[in-house]
Amino acid sequence: MTSLLMSLMAPANGSAGGGLAILMVQFGAIILIFYFLLIRPQSQARKKHAEILGQLKKGDDVTTAGGIIGKVKDIKDDRITIESGTATVVVERARIVRVGENVSPSAS
Repeated sequence: MTSLLMSLMAPANGSAGGGLAILMVQFGAIILIFYFLLIRPQSQARKKHAEILGQLKKGDDVTTAGGIIGKVKDIKDDRITIESGTATVVVERARIVRVGENVSPSAS
């Protein structure tokens, strides 16, 4: 491992630090690719999901991550009471994936 690192840092044709500079540029490119393909879209999906949950109110039709479909009966902090058929179910706010026609981007 050390010899591999040393060979990457050694100048190829006499120019000092040429290999190290190329290696740093490659690492920078990889970090940018990860940011734009993974981190940024996930952050935007989280914001959209929080926005959808922030607009939640009594009487809204919702679907949970577990597949329960019903109407919001009561909202208390991070707990939502859903009326589905004749049953009443309490779920966490974060487990709601659809409110009305608004589907959370992280639901798929």
